[in-house]
Amino acid sequence: MSNPVVHFEVVGKDAKALQSFYSDAFGWRMEPSTPTYAMAMPGGDARIDGGVGVAMDGGAGHVTFYIEVGDLDAMLAKIESLGGRTALGPTDVPGGPSIAMFTDPEGHLVGLLKAGTTDPEPH
Repeated sequence: MSNPVVHFEVVGKDAKALQSFYSDAFGWRMEPSTPTYAMAMPGGDARIDGGVGVAMDGGAGHVTFYIEVGDLDAMLAKIESLGGRTALGPTDVPGGPSIAMFTDPEGHLVGLLKAGTTDPEPH
């Protein structure tokens, strides 16, 4: 049996700003669990729930996940309109998925995977 991804976490300096960014960009419902952390509920049958909040060590934080989207270019444009930046434009991985990468307003690197392509290989 493999070890599937079952949770993601985005933590940084400004919990409210990060929660607003991910909610506005992807339509995720945020359910506060503490004043500095919220459970992120993307919705859908194949969802992976996660958390968005303040880094425990007070540092810059971390993030690790890929988000499936229908149109990489359109999502990157939306992300940039919300204060994110494109780190890697749409790219076809040989024998793999179509991906792109962006940084959120705090500089966390996040991946996008085009719906209908295969899962990215672990790094």
